[in-house]
Amino acid sequence: MERIEVIRHGIILDKTDNGFENEGVFNPACCRVGNRVHLFYRAVRKGNYSTIGYCQLDGPLEVIKRHNTPILFPEKKYESQGLEDPRIVKIEDNWYMTYSVYDKVNVMGAYAVSGDLKKFKKANVITPKFTYREYKHLVECSTNLNEKYYYHYNLFKRHGLGSELSRKLYIWDKNLMLFPRKINGKFALLHRIYPGIQIVYFDDFRKLTAGFWEDYLMKLDQHIVMDPELPHESSHIGGGAPPIETEHGWLLIYHAAEDTAAGFIYHACAALLDKNNPVREISRLKFPLISPEQTWEKFGVVKNIIFPSGALVFGEDLFIYYGAADERVAVASVKLPELLSHLLNP
Repeated sequence: MERIEVIRHGIILDKTDNGFENEGVFNPACCRVGNRVHLFYRAVRKGNYSTIGYCQLDGPLEVIKRHNTPILFPEKKYESQGLEDPRIVKIEDNWYMTYSVYDKVNVMGAYAVSGDLKKFKKANVITPKFTYREYKHLVECSTNLNEKYYYHYNLFKRHGLGSELSRKLYIWDKNLMLFPRKINGKFALLHRIYPGIQIVYFDDFRKLTAGFWEDYLMKLDQHIVMDPELPHESSHIGGGAPPIETEHGWLLIYHAAEDTAAGFIYHACAALLDKNNPVREISRLKFPLISPEQTWEKFGVVKNIIFPSGALVFGEDLFIYYGAADERVAVASVKLPELLSHLLNP
């Protein structure tokens, strides 16, 4: 099978002796203003406490400025263990950064807003807060749902749904990323309830209430954009970089976790979604776009991790920013026309 040429540009950001990032820096959000790239990365200190760090690039690769303190950090109980894996887009006049919050038990999705990329105003959690028992009762209203959507419910059932942990644990909802423009007048948000990628539309963040999510989960099968299907997706998939609009549809760079005898292997992958109805998948590559090959991708805090979380176009080149082995930020590029050709002619 013909592969797509991938150029690895190597590590552009590594951990430092600064207290907030002495364990690792990875999984960055990125956006472009002129020729400058703003990079917002997950910074981890010892003990697995995460904040959001910041640096600036001239062009796609050259770091010219880096803050020595976080730009966002935990302030609420539900984010006490950290802010993780940001993504960023500009919609109309505002920049929206979505990220995961973690309190040692629950992982949920939140967002912050900025008008200038310097000061961000954080909002509250916007993903559903249901226990796995409550979740199961809601999603069983859906038809033809992949059995993996019950995986965690079944796991906790074996360990006792009446346990104290089960009463405190909400469904994990991660990998939030907004489309960079409204679709049919509404915000469009991709998110990941294991094991696939789903989409939600809304016109106001304040409407993402418990009642909204109850109705949504009862029809979860109607909101699934992609489920794992291919051998390298044998565990699960999740969003990577915010979708990029092309004349042929929305280009989605996502991650896939392959379950192997040696443990999980995370790949960067690509798919094309319908421009007006992104819940419809046009195509996906039948092979990973980027897999762990280099030493710094195969060994680190976690082995064999390519985790794409940002992508930018410079001319005909698509630069993909990714976390390598949960320890460092690396960049690879592909020719955008070649990638689209493979997706349009699978």
